[in-house]
Amino acid sequence: MKSKSKGLYANIHAKKERIAKGSGEKMRKPGSAGAPTAGAFQESAKTAKK
Repeated sequence: MKSKSKGLYANIHAKKERIAKGSGEKMRKPGSAGAPTAGAFQESAKTAKK
């Protein structure tokens, strides 16, 4: 059984909340390893809730 992830925007929002609470994490810069690509944002926009 495969679990469905929350999605790109939900993950970004959750990380920004953790950072605001003082987790010490940092957002990755565009183009760095592991950062979402422009294509990832385009794919995510197809299923985004209005």
